[in-house]
Amino acid sequence: MPKSSLRRACAALAAGTSLALALTACGGTTKSDVQKEGAGAAAAAGKADPHAVTKTGLTVGFLPKQVNNPYFTTADKGGRQALAELGSKYKEVGPSSATDTSGQVSYVNTLTQQQVDAMAVSAQDPGALCTALKQAMSNGIKVVTYDSDTKTDCRNAFVSQASAEDLGRTEVQLLARQIGYKGEIAILSAAQTATNQNTWIDFMKDELKDPKYKDVKLVKIAYGNDDPQQSFQQTQGLLQEHPNLKGIISPTTVGIKAAAQYLSGSKYRGKVELTGLGTPNDMRKYVKNGTVEAFELWDPAKLGDLAARAAVALASGQITGREGETFKAGSTTYTIGKDGVISLGKPTVFDARNIDQYHF
Repeated sequence: MPKSSLRRACAALAAGTSLALALTACGGTTKSDVQKEGAGAAAAAGKADPHAVTKTGLTVGFLPKQVNNPYFTTADKGGRQALAELGSKYKEVGPSSATDTSGQVSYVNTLTQQQVDAMAVSAQDPGALCTALKQAMSNGIKVVTYDSDTKTDCRNAFVSQASAEDLGRTEVQLLARQIGYKGEIAILSAAQTATNQNTWIDFMKDELKDPKYKDVKLVKIAYGNDDPQQSFQQTQGLLQEHPNLKGIISPTTVGIKAAAQYLSGSKYRGKVELTGLGTPNDMRKYVKNGTVEAFELWDPAKLGDLAARAAVALASGQITGREGETFKAGSTTYTIGKDGVISLGKPTVFDARNIDQYHF
């Protein structure tokens, strides 16, 4: 049976029975067809053809951790623009809460049932989406994770905003310089299960083992769940619980903005340093009023752009997700690294000298 006919049959079956059962029973590509290479499910049967024609008319579904989150709005806009340029269609689905893991699962199932050609997913939990994503892959759908990864065998490739090690270590380096390499510090993270946050924090902890940080003490990791009010309250709680706190790292755009809002209007402004990952538009006034000396981020629009282009390259057969493969995205050629990771590049540090050069 041709793949298009098989997909229509599957859709009909899914309407009358459970989605999971339907997709397992008659996926366009069965689980046994998906060949796992190395640590990842790096693509379907056959080899990549870097010279294959870029397919048009594809549909790529974007599933961020949270819709209407300014960071993901910017990232997904980049994806939408890239797909328009490539002659394919963009659609976005997702939960309104950054902690709604079960909601993400249902949206993966929805995209699978709608028979999209590929999906770009920012995973809230490293394992919770795996069953649903594997069902999507077994039905011939290419899966790219971006911003936050799942397990390597649950997607074809991961578009990383930068090296996780670079991000984790540079956050500590930035803050340590600001506090003179001495004092208590805390971390204000997003959700406790967020894959990217936890990976960065692990590298932060490892960086702090360097003897040059012997007088820097990490006293607490707090979680604001990428909610402005919770992050604001967590910042307040950190300072009440640790009155000698000298600095805070918040590797989340929602968290750093909320922390800056609290510090800016409190007695701690200029006394407690804050750095992390933020957008220039969110942080501009806090840099200019002295609340924040420096922070960093990548361009989220470029991240969404690369996720979209990687999804199309996978769906076109130009890459499979295996280490060493290359593909062109715009004017840049990217090489797929270990475990199917595609790195956007090094983060940019923003401060009073350059922040007005950026608008996102």
